[in-house]
Amino acid sequence: MEFFHSLFDWYMANLNYFTIALLMTIESTFLPLPSEVVIPFAAYKAGQGDLNVFLVVIFGTAGALTGSLINYTLSYYLGRPIVYRFAESKIGKLFLLSKEKVEHAESFFLRNGKSSTFIGRLVPGVRHLISIPAGLAKMNLRDFVLFTVAGAGIWNIILAIIGYYLYEMREQIFPYIGHILLGIGVIFVVYLIIKARQNGKKS
Repeated sequence: MEFFHSLFDWYMANLNYFTIALLMTIESTFLPLPSEVVIPFAAYKAGQGDLNVFLVVIFGTAGALTGSLINYTLSYYLGRPIVYRFAESKIGKLFLLSKEKVEHAESFFLRNGKSSTFIGRLVPGVRHLISIPAGLAKMNLRDFVLFTVAGAGIWNIILAIIGYYLYEMREQIFPYIGHILLGIGVIFVVYLIIKARQNGKKS
């Protein structure tokens, strides 16, 4: 547990606008890094006065758009066969990708059309992959950017409110808020290990 405490302290110490944008860029590609371990922590730090909560949302949304554009561009030019082949490759499985996940995101996109890039940003399991079917369908770039910014912005605002609220209420309801945030991080690491092992068994 001491290792996780040290890791958590290092993470919080290095959480700034640049790392927020970088981590949210990663979150919006096919890499398994949920925004729930970025924005709430940054907003909590903003509550301490080290960051500005509005800039947390802005940089987080800018990062989300950048990552989404990476997925969109790769899918747009590589096409469906290569995207699905990558999802089923060993590297794809290492990033917790699978043919089923891409198919799920694509069917979600087909059901909801353009608005899926907005709605999908609010749906777990679809959020970071919805830009792939948008690229495969060669969705208009302007519409893609508009819906992505709107959806990612709303989601980041929600997460920022949660993180900021936890800081404001830390003494009244969460005297051990640091341990709770640390626990979230530990659970996430365990989740990644379990998913990686499951994907390894499937392959």
